[in-house]
Amino acid sequence: MSIDFINKVSREVLERNSVDRELYAQLDVKRGLRNADGSGVLAGLSKISGVIGTQKTDGKLIPVDGQLRYRGIDIVDIVEGIQKEQRRGFGEVTYLLLFGKLPTAAELQEYEANLYPRMKLPNRLIAANILQYTSPNVMNALQRVTLALYTLDENPEDTSIPNVIRQSLELLAKFPAIIAYSYLALRHQFHGEALYLNPPRSDYDIAQNFLHMLRPTGQFTELEAQILDLALVLHAEHGGGNNSTFAVHVLSSSLTDTYSAMAAAVGSLKGPLHGAANANVMAMMRNIKENVKDWADREEVAAYIEKIVRKEAHNRTGLVYGLGHAVYTKSDPRAIILNRKARELAAVKGRLDEFDLYQTVAEVTPGAFAKVKQSGKVIAPNVDYFSGFVYDMLGFPEEIYTPLFAMARVAGWSAHRLDEIINGGRIIRPAYRSVAEPQKYLPMSERS
Repeated sequence: MSIDFINKVSREVLERNSVDRELYAQLDVKRGLRNADGSGVLAGLSKISGVIGTQKTDGKLIPVDGQLRYRGIDIVDIVEGIQKEQRRGFGEVTYLLLFGKLPTAAELQEYEANLYPRMKLPNRLIAANILQYTSPNVMNALQRVTLALYTLDENPEDTSIPNVIRQSLELLAKFPAIIAYSYLALRHQFHGEALYLNPPRSDYDIAQNFLHMLRPTGQFTELEAQILDLALVLHAEHGGGNNSTFAVHVLSSSLTDTYSAMAAAVGSLKGPLHGAANANVMAMMRNIKENVKDWADREEVAAYIEKIVRKEAHNRTGLVYGLGHAVYTKSDPRAIILNRKARELAAVKGRLDEFDLYQTVAEVTPGAFAKVKQSGKVIAPNVDYFSGFVYDMLGFPEEIYTPLFAMARVAGWSAHRLDEIINGGRIIRPAYRSVAEPQKYLPMSERS
């Protein structure tokens, strides 16, 4: 294929498809399905979760402390309840999201007895879809294998609630092995590392099994399992309007199969504007550590953050990654919860100096923005600000940061698919207004 041809038509595509940005405001078009005040366009009603970052007073959005509720229960209360009883809670949270209630001890035992044995992948799936066609991107592999599971399902097209629940449990259970094996295959194929595939254990939960499958020795500490479980709990669900979950709603509204809907969600999360936040934070923090001599000197740290905001340092975007959120303003409750556990892990791993640097950056950034931008915007850490650091302390490579997000969020995606099938009833079809000027069809001989 001619590069000259591609470049030529690319220039023409850019020219002929560009729309004047002012038309969006003039025609009251909601770019990104966002209102002018930054709030999301209301597209549905749901009992699954609620995300609160502002309240409207006298027609204005006022920042408030962030709240996240799963089925009406505050995430803070969920985590405190789990930690008070000194157990891991992702299984309980997935039950809550999928079935709408907190399980009793007997119900949770029955649920997990049905869930964890499903974690093992068929050998032919591993051989054909992971080892033979190894992808250099784990999210791409996850998407492909998700679609391949369709071919192993004896009833893939049935959208009845019992069948979708069965499929949801299959995906929730199998995502950890798909992610772990796809990463290990990547390291073997492209980096020459030895290949090992630890089979999942039916007596391990999802956090334990992921650590077991990813590591050659299969060994991990209880604290490591606890903090990974916590990260999964915090990432399991975040409302129906985020890009990947909305993709599930859109596809499910067409009554397509579960695997197609989930593969679309994975594809959405693969996009760097949705799923790459914690990796961006890690890259930024590496840059800060390389350029700030004294991490404990708040003035030196603040001065470097000002350079970043002025687009004079790091990647010259002016962005301080991991601070600020599309919904949360004053605080992200997930970040507050994860912050506490991150400090505990940092103490064990001997990395408190790095943890303190994260704290300092978060504290001085609002002042740096105010000084450089002359802005009083409220800026607080979001969950991705700390999650990358936590994953790094667990020894996880950046290639699986976004897949870990998917491993948790498939619970929320599945709940929203059920929600759309139960409550939707109409295919989602927003409108796009044409602003093309009318023109006549020209015979070939008259075209220039």
